[in-house]
Amino acid sequence: MEKDRTTHSIPVGYLLWVFGFTGSHRFYYGKPLTGVLYFCTFGLLMVGWVIDFFLIPQMERESARRFAPGAYDYSVAWLLLTFLGVFGAHRFYLGKWITGVIWLCTGGFFLVGYLFDFLTINGMVSERNHLT
Repeated sequence: MEKDRTTHSIPVGYLLWVFGFTGSHRFYYGKPLTGVLYFCTFGLLMVGWVIDFFLIPQMERESARRFAPGAYDYSVAWLLLTFLGVFGAHRFYLGKWITGVIWLCTGGFFLVGYLFDFLTINGMVSERNHLT
């Protein structure tokens, strides 16, 4: 496997791991089902959260195999979603101007869309990278 094929960053993964009891690092690495599970169980009562500290490098390697690299950066999209998602910043970054304006005017489509994007942002970035 090529070293420059990496799509997700280990440092960003650890940054999100700090909030990992919410499942954010699992969503980031393309594991939405366990992300939801962590969100609902407070990181599997914090035990899974601690174990994930050691699993992040493996999750990064798996994400590099699953998602397409390209012009759009997964880490940038995720950081925009995580910290500015209710304003639609991640959608503007991906060139989705109409839904970006909707997010901006409705606070992430009243937060339901915000949660939906946590489940689908990796696919959106991968799709955009296939198009470029």
